[in-house]
Amino acid sequence: MDEPICCLNAIGTATPSHDIHDAFIGWAREQLPASRDRRLFDRMAARAGIERRWSVLPETDGGGSPVDSGGFYGAEMPGTAARMTLYADAAPDLGMTAIERLAEQESLNGVTHFVVASCTGFVAPGIDQILATRLGLAPSVERLMIGFMGCYAAVAALRSARHIVRSTPGAKVLVLCVELSTLHLQPADTLEPLLAMLQFGDGAAAALVSAQPQGLALEAPFAAALPQSADLIRWTVTDQGFAMHLSGEVPGRIADTLADADFTQVLTRGTVAQDIDGWAVHAGGRSILDAVERGLHLDPAALDDSRAVLARFGNMSSATLMFVLATMLKRPVERGVALAFGPGLAAEGFGFRSVG
Repeated sequence: MDEPICCLNAIGTATPSHDIHDAFIGWAREQLPASRDRRLFDRMAARAGIERRWSVLPETDGGGSPVDSGGFYGAEMPGTAARMTLYADAAPDLGMTAIERLAEQESLNGVTHFVVASCTGFVAPGIDQILATRLGLAPSVERLMIGFMGCYAAVAALRSARHIVRSTPGAKVLVLCVELSTLHLQPADTLEPLLAMLQFGDGAAAALVSAQPQGLALEAPFAAALPQSADLIRWTVTDQGFAMHLSGEVPGRIADTLADADFTQVLTRGTVAQDIDGWAVHAGGRSILDAVERGLHLDPAALDDSRAVLARFGNMSSATLMFVLATMLKRPVERGVALAFGPGLAAEGFGFRSVG
């Protein structure tokens, strides 16, 4: 008996209109007291593979960036309460834009479940409830809120949607990832945290998952915690927002893990990595993508879709993988693998293929 099919039918994406990448680079280099560190930061920023990052934070009245005088970060670092107040307003709005773009492709009539992933803010009633009301979803729609999982939360959200559809074939699951990473700029005067903050931008992506054989069939998921790596990626709630710790050891640890034949067999479902024709890898940063390419001995073009998302949007935490999958919907894929890394350090993903 064939297994029930579950498909990601369509994806709508959204970013704010304010590009803050260059402004952040100018601000960050001025935080470094040593000229040697400033030169190194400039070289690393130029090699980051990021051209633009978008923020919900508004320009100043004079058209300046959030780090300029009069901006959100202009006078002093705002407290967590101020950041969460902005999140409560901006996250539902950006999420709604992504859902509207999804609705331009697929009807959302008859949605039975609503799964939301976000790790960059907290509000109650949650984004799921706020948007369910705006969308006019029936009170009977079942909701799931996935919080604070970080960059691989899109995998958890789509995996949950897959389980729902496989158990209830008539289900129609709306999935949303919305992240406002730029709300969490931190005071720092050393290279490592400033280079970590260099990666992140804001974005949202909405998907429809159902048994309708159209789009990308979602196949077996996988998950693995990398041993002795719990401290390499951390996301700490402080009085001044959420502080990200991203160790410089992460790329090397990922490359070593992917070089392990047993792990690769699970990831590729027994297929030779070079025969996978659709790699949807979370664009966590250039060094992360380089590590995946190196660890799996991939052709340099294999991660072009991920590198393009990184260049245009930066790392949007959980929303990033959805942006990459949106590009996969535009071409046929016989054997695909979605892969993301996050706090733990853990790797999560699933197989996929084009249908319909």
